[in-house]
Amino acid sequence: MRRQVTILGATGSIGLNTLDVIRRHPERFQVYALTAWRQAEALAALCLEFQPRYAVMADPLAAEQLQALLQGCSDTVVLAGESGLCEVAGAAAVDTVMAAIVGAAGLRPTLAAVETGKRVLLANKEALVMSGALLMDAVVRSGAELLPIDSEHNAIFQCLPPTQVRDLPGAGVRRILLTASGGPFRTASLQAMQEATPAQACAHPNWSMGQKISVDSATLMNKGLELIEACWLFNTRPAQIEVHVHPESIIHSMVEYVDGSVLAQLGSPDMRTPIANGLGWPERIDAGVPSLDLFALGRFHFERPDLNRFPCLRLAAEAFEAGGTAPTVLNAANEEAVAAFLAQRLRFTDIPVIIEKVLSSVSVVSADSFDTIFVKDEEARILARELMSL
Repeated sequence: MRRQVTILGATGSIGLNTLDVIRRHPERFQVYALTAWRQAEALAALCLEFQPRYAVMADPLAAEQLQALLQGCSDTVVLAGESGLCEVAGAAAVDTVMAAIVGAAGLRPTLAAVETGKRVLLANKEALVMSGALLMDAVVRSGAELLPIDSEHNAIFQCLPPTQVRDLPGAGVRRILLTASGGPFRTASLQAMQEATPAQACAHPNWSMGQKISVDSATLMNKGLELIEACWLFNTRPAQIEVHVHPESIIHSMVEYVDGSVLAQLGSPDMRTPIANGLGWPERIDAGVPSLDLFALGRFHFERPDLNRFPCLRLAAEAFEAGGTAPTVLNAANEEAVAAFLAQRLRFTDIPVIIEKVLSSVSVVSADSFDTIFVKDEEARILARELMSL
């Protein structure tokens, strides 16, 4: 029987790569639902190819446009809004949910998938950053299967014993070596970074990604969010994780064991590899990725991250250690600052400045409920907007 798959964020890079893997395995997977934010024409084309039972536009006006585009040429039912996203994420017929909505907007539908016990392929790191303990508790209660899709976390997952993913001491793990490409400004001066444009920040040297995650990669906030995500996924703390800047982006992360062994997962910088790993787990399935040519690469390089030029990594580690709602505040402030930078209302180097000001001004409370998480998320966003309007 084919696995029924819902893809949250189908028109983004992760969603499109997921569909490419599914396209190669029609005997294994069937698309149950596809979702997008506003790209109605792009989602309509995907619906005509994959014929999902449901399609959801988060924006109600875009849903009306999608309905008109599919009229008379598809039996796909069109839904709208966050309620529609949660409905297709938690539907009884669904086995697997690719959680690839960018940012805080992905938390509620990801939670809906977790609470109904799905195999959740987590590409939305912000959901775990915002509500780590609550989301992991929900995974345990529901019996959901949470598999990491970020290339780094998937690499770590592949280097750990399957039964001890959250028991690093029991597995004999000394530390996790989390790799980072360094982004487009790895060797840039502070002066050059002050004058950076959105186009320059989004020009990642190795990966093809959306604008938000590209800017996060340029500030190293993406690595900071991944640091927090790794702590929750593998039940550890920042002190047991060391970030290594690896500009070739071929070693996706490593795990060091107490006997001195270091296991690494290597591969071309192609998200279809971790996506195929999650879809097929525990089997290996073809991802359409060509073989890695190590002769052509020749050598690998590693550097320590420069926390003076890239303070976002430090801020993320501090937010995790502060606990409670601090990571929620960090994420919200970052999303607002990145959006302002992309709109050319904020300098690139002011992104961490805004984040640090918001973190120092918004009180940290216990992350005891999702309602608390959403309240603090909104409080941080309001303050960030106010600071950027001064």
